[in-house]
Amino acid sequence: MIWQAEDIYLDYSNMMAEVIGDEHGITFEEIEGIRDKAGEVHRRVQHERGDDKLPFLNLPYQEGIGEIKCVVDDLRGSAHTLVVLGIGGSALGGRALIAALGHPFHNLLPAEVRKGPRVFFLDNIDPDTITGLLDVLDLSQTVVNVISKSGSTIETLSHFFLFLSLLNGRLGPDWRKRVVVTTDPSNGPLRRLAEEEGLVSFSTPPGVEGRFSVLTPVGLLPAAFIGIDIEGLLDGAALTDKWCREEELEANPALLNAALQYLAHVKKVKGISVMMPYADSLREVADWYRQLWAESLGKKKDVQGRLVYVGPTPVKALGVTDQHSQLQLYLEGPYDKVITFMALGSFSHFLKIPEGGSWGEETAYLEGKSLNELMEAERRATEFVLTKNSRSNCTIYLKELNPRTLGGLFYLLEVQTAFAGGLYGINPFDQPAVEEGKRLTCGMMGRRGFEGEGEEIRGWIKGRNVYKVPR
Repeated sequence: MIWQAEDIYLDYSNMMAEVIGDEHGITFEEIEGIRDKAGEVHRRVQHERGDDKLPFLNLPYQEGIGEIKCVVDDLRGSAHTLVVLGIGGSALGGRALIAALGHPFHNLLPAEVRKGPRVFFLDNIDPDTITGLLDVLDLSQTVVNVISKSGSTIETLSHFFLFLSLLNGRLGPDWRKRVVVTTDPSNGPLRRLAEEEGLVSFSTPPGVEGRFSVLTPVGLLPAAFIGIDIEGLLDGAALTDKWCREEELEANPALLNAALQYLAHVKKVKGISVMMPYADSLREVADWYRQLWAESLGKKKDVQGRLVYVGPTPVKALGVTDQHSQLQLYLEGPYDKVITFMALGSFSHFLKIPEGGSWGEETAYLEGKSLNELMEAERRATEFVLTKNSRSNCTIYLKELNPRTLGGLFYLLEVQTAFAGGLYGINPFDQPAVEEGKRLTCGMMGRRGFEGEGEEIRGWIKGRNVYKVPR
């Protein structure tokens, strides 16, 4: 029960009934029962792709990569720091790319050793964090990449106003040379500003939601700044695309895993999806996945407008760290989880535990072993004990971590999400509840046209005995 390609495979054996039992495992009959529905979902996705309704599927073949590289080449020599202003999908993808393929302590390396500028992502509006970052920046050597699909994201605009004022005060008219805008190709305040001021800018492809934008300039531009092979990312995604076009369920890893995760949820009542990489480099990929799965699949209504209240709850964990925090719950708590391990066939480095350093029989067994061996032993032990206790789990296994495999992984999880949306019968590409929260916030902040939302929430607050945060 393994789907395998040259550099990546999906092992779903431990989700199946013949391994963990009928109560918690998926039966072959249940897979057969969903085969026609999965095939219909696949055909619908391919049809919508042909009608240009799912542009994220064509990102592996996009043009404009040369332009990204030219801009990066122009700026890298004089930019010691890149600050990315964005939130949600405008930050998580780029952060995950850099964490996965960059040096784990990139920002701390000496400038002559570091591959590109230091990179900081501002994806929250905490004033203490922003003030602290300003304490360590030299604005004359900083490039700001402001990212907002709509161009009107309230958190990102608040950041940008602050940096715009500081850059203007420090550099005068030359501030324009220190700003790169990534936004809608034709609409929104950021696009207007870019055109009026002659700023370097890139477009978010129309129809590509933020959480599906990692393989657009949103993620590729920050990645290119530290020398990541962005063509390799797209090549890996293109290879995965070939697998995801396969009609046969067992031949298509995205469709197969979407079906398995769906069955585990609706048939076995496992509504919590844990992503647990066994590599620090993939920690931020799990964070990115958490938004992708939650915002895409958590919906009140189906495509027919009926109330359904569906969606699995994604949880991020890290092996081996969270064996010492979450594993107790996974083993002895409710049978409501599917754990997806992400594992590497090899790490970039091999680190041996020295011999002769132990102080007795209780520690001698570690001598001459490696941290690589220990990591794999920990993962296998966790997989075994979960399976032994009938806890559903599967593994996405990468032969090694490089731009091709990472690009393929991102694309695989995105397409899997699209297929899962079809199985649930919901639209995985909107986020109506999030939009309502945005409107209420705009009303609270006094934006014209949102007065009604502002009055609604102020009236709600006034009627409650709550602590008021001082201005």
